[in-house]
Amino acid sequence: MMRKLDYGSGSVGKNILYSAIPLTIAQLLLIFYNIVDRFYIGRIPGSGTLALGAVGICFPVIVLVTAFTNLFGIGGAPLFSIALGQKNPKKAQEIVNTAYRLECISALLILLIGEAAMVPLLHLFGAGKEAMPYAVPYLRIYLLGTFCVMISGGMNPYMTAQGYPRAGMIAILIGAIANLILDPIFIFAFGMGVSGAAWATVISQTLSWFYVRRFFASSLSSFKLWLRKKDSEKYLPHALDIMGLGVVPFIMQATNSLVQVVANHALMQWGGALFISAMTIISSVRQVIETPVATIAQGAAPLVSYNYGAHDAAKVRRGIQITTIVAVGYALTVWILIASFPHFFARIFTSDEALIEETVHAIHLYFFAFIFQAFQVTGQNIFRALNKRKQAIFFSLFRKVILVVPLTLLLPNFMGLGTDGVFIAEPISNLIGGTFSYSTMVWIVSHELKSWKEKTDSSQMADGR
Repeated sequence: MMRKLDYGSGSVGKNILYSAIPLTIAQLLLIFYNIVDRFYIGRIPGSGTLALGAVGICFPVIVLVTAFTNLFGIGGAPLFSIALGQKNPKKAQEIVNTAYRLECISALLILLIGEAAMVPLLHLFGAGKEAMPYAVPYLRIYLLGTFCVMISGGMNPYMTAQGYPRAGMIAILIGAIANLILDPIFIFAFGMGVSGAAWATVISQTLSWFYVRRFFASSLSSFKLWLRKKDSEKYLPHALDIMGLGVVPFIMQATNSLVQVVANHALMQWGGALFISAMTIISSVRQVIETPVATIAQGAAPLVSYNYGAHDAAKVRRGIQITTIVAVGYALTVWILIASFPHFFARIFTSDEALIEETVHAIHLYFFAFIFQAFQVTGQNIFRALNKRKQAIFFSLFRKVILVVPLTLLLPNFMGLGTDGVFIAEPISNLIGGTFSYSTMVWIVSHELKSWKEKTDSSQMADGR
């Protein structure tokens, strides 16, 4: 029998832990889809380095798919949790079905638009003549799995919000294991190369989708998924609320895509294709090591949202404290490891010695201020969990658009930095953005919780009189 968490009672630390660990594993496994592809693609005899760079050029599109998935998934889950904390299951049901409908519609639109505009998009992202034979088939096949990846990924936060984070983990685990098995078969045994990697991913995503659908149809879930036309009038207000809050994770992912495009163009200008392949490896490493930072904050979000809706200031405050301590501790540990063993991380994806040496040098620059990523992500996710969309949106834009993009374009011209300037842009933005985001969050939230206490004290005094 799968255990259900109760976010309104019990130990705050244990609830965060029991939620964050399965969520972290699930998100790492989700990233594992693309990481495994790159691991095998980089080892294709004769063309591995070029093919790896071509798949890296497709990365912005894949990130955009994730961005739209999170727009309605992570965006709606706090509203869903707040409704549960307010003991309003009818509203919670309407929210989850609104999110489901939005995921379905968006998946279809992304598939159609992506297919129609594929070649111009790839050119825009920096694909040259050598990369296009690898990038086009990979992306075309990958887009076929858009519906399954968006439904399985987008509905996953609603499984966690109901108290079943392990179910979300299992959904991703099924696909990850399938991808691990199918990738070498399709790429090497069947000789399909990058196309085989894409087909393995699509099949794996479909298996995850089957599990998610089964969960919501089972007795474990108190909320069902449907697309009934008669309920359409209920969707619009919730859709606006979901997208208003979901724009935060959307911007976080979409701006990652923007940064990747800008970095690819800058690296091609100042260094060439080898440096794009190095950035592809670094992006893969970053995805893996930054995911636990994000999922620690996301794992705390249902508890923080639930108790925010229930006006329990002590548990909201405790949730933020525990999230910060764990996230910073993890980020510091990982930074030490990656600074000490950069060759290990580079060799996971390639055996090309020239590429390894360039990647090692870039890793030292890129991850220099990684610890501040914990402050950035914690600040943004707490703002989102408390439905403070304006602050969450601002800090999502601030680090990536206001800091990283201009720095990526300007620093290569500064003191002859060249490609080093592209990689240095990230730690500078982490330092400034993380400090600003977290300190602002602490100031705003502490004042609000203090006002709750003052109102409670005033009410109790009035009752006493």
